[in-house]
Amino acid sequence: MKRYAIGIDLGGTSVKYAVVASSGEVLFNGQLPAFAQDGPEAVLEQLLSGITACREYAAGEGLELAGIGIGTPGVVSADGRTVLGGAENIAGWENIPLADRVEAAAVLPVVASNDANVMALGETLFGAAKGATDVVFVTVGTGIGCGLLIDGRLYRGYRNSGMEMGHITVRSDGEACACGGVGCLEHYASTSALVRRFCELSGNGKDADVDGKDVVFFYKEGNPAAVEAMEEHWNYLSHGIASMVNLFAPQRVVVGGGISEAGEFYLEKLREGVRRQAMEVCGGDTEIVAAVLGNRAGCLGAAGLVLDKTR
Repeated sequence: MKRYAIGIDLGGTSVKYAVVASSGEVLFNGQLPAFAQDGPEAVLEQLLSGITACREYAAGEGLELAGIGIGTPGVVSADGRTVLGGAENIAGWENIPLADRVEAAAVLPVVASNDANVMALGETLFGAAKGATDVVFVTVGTGIGCGLLIDGRLYRGYRNSGMEMGHITVRSDGEACACGGVGCLEHYASTSALVRRFCELSGNGKDADVDGKDVVFFYKEGNPAAVEAMEEHWNYLSHGIASMVNLFAPQRVVVGGGISEAGEFYLEKLREGVRRQAMEVCGGDTEIVAAVLGNRAGCLGAAGLVLDKTR
């Protein structure tokens, strides 16, 4: 018997929402601007607008909703109810009783989790890691996010505050990171870092109108600055992934984010780097694959928080 839930994927740019069946079918979806720089109340208003649209659809189709799952940037309390902080892309998004606020307005059970964890769950339940029990999910974008499943269950660390793979150290003598540390993987291997490095090498300046897709295009054209920037990107990211492989020996590493859609050549370069760095005994059975759910992963995983109680 199918069950249904609302999945919310909250980001710094948009609020994505969907009605999802336990089979993984997305029955209804949409998105709204997040108004992330306008403060928590503006963000909550947009989030509730998306939920209202989902509830209206479900009512029109005669569907009974089991609850609402929310993927949000930042650290979420262990009970899945409060955003404690750490969301640099949403102004003032800390100490927010998110589940309480949404439950009061929507009159449905609510559970929240970190957005990278939610995407990892989506890919495990419905996507590239389906059928696997031990999975590392890495999302490469403005920053670097990570989700981890151990023996089929999401691992979040004590009080839900772990799995910040983007802030493992890859250069002890490195540059300062926004987190306050130095030499962090995110500072050297994110898409933002790739673009920054390309601009430095090409002399275009940091304000050049370039994104990750442009750098990939220039790489394929043989542009020397793009080639060097991409090789550095792969080197740092493969070191980070190899560290996770040595620690957790996952069955699969799922790589998401827009740049992971560059093509098979991108993943093969990562595989080569990880093979060089990871211990064979830890990574001999590890597959490195691209995420397949794209921008649906967050909503699907968020709904999975409600629909799959084993997680």
